[in-house]
Amino acid sequence: MTSRAPEGMAGLAKGLAILELFGQNRTFLTVSSAADVTGISRASARRCLLTLHDLGYLTKNGPRFLPTPRMLRLGQSYTGAISLPQLAQPQLEAACEELGESVSLSILEDGRSTFVARAEAARIVSTAIRLGTRLPAHAAATGRVLLSGCTEDELDAYFAAVEPAALTAHTVTDKAELRRIIRAAGRDKVAFTDEELEVGMVSMAIPVFDPDGTLVAAMSVSAARPRVTVEDLRDRMLSTLRTFAEALSRSL
Repeated sequence: MTSRAPEGMAGLAKGLAILELFGQNRTFLTVSSAADVTGISRASARRCLLTLHDLGYLTKNGPRFLPTPRMLRLGQSYTGAISLPQLAQPQLEAACEELGESVSLSILEDGRSTFVARAEAARIVSTAIRLGTRLPAHAAATGRVLLSGCTEDELDAYFAAVEPAALTAHTVTDKAELRRIIRAAGRDKVAFTDEELEVGMVSMAIPVFDPDGTLVAAMSVSAARPRVTVEDLRDRMLSTLRTFAEALSRSL
């Protein structure tokens, strides 16, 4: 155990030290093992384990104390107090470093793809993309992924309220075709745009899900053509981006 301030609570410190022992390599504790690993007395270890049992954090099977689902509340207190962008930033930075391209996180807000976190590569793809930037969902890879989480009624409402505009000569504006693209993004868990949002830029986006399987955000990578093509995004970067998106999903 680490040292504590004079006004600290010794009992609480001991109990937390015992809770931190549980993990993939230690699924149960006994009084003796808890005392040995934490360095506290057997009497103190026993009191801590029994108190945690009484509070519902542990269950008892003979001499063994095992964690209960209530332990999840401790982790949820942490993740619930941290915003999605804060949780995402380390994953975006790691993905950016590995891919060598800018990586972003977006949410759907008022029918637009809104950037809430971003890791910028040394080579800047577009000075237009900054935190808070809102892109037309129909023309952005992130927007198409985010819209793929909508029900049919929600998608009907979106297209009733939006008249897709052509941002470049390559932008898809036909509503039937856009609906097909959006549903394909939901099926394949990936969407691409090739100079539809901005001339000279390609993008790829994939979904981020919460623990209940609800789509909450889209993680994307953008790059400049002709240095990177859509085929490059799919063949060289998709697997890596998915690794980091899945890591973010597990942390929510």
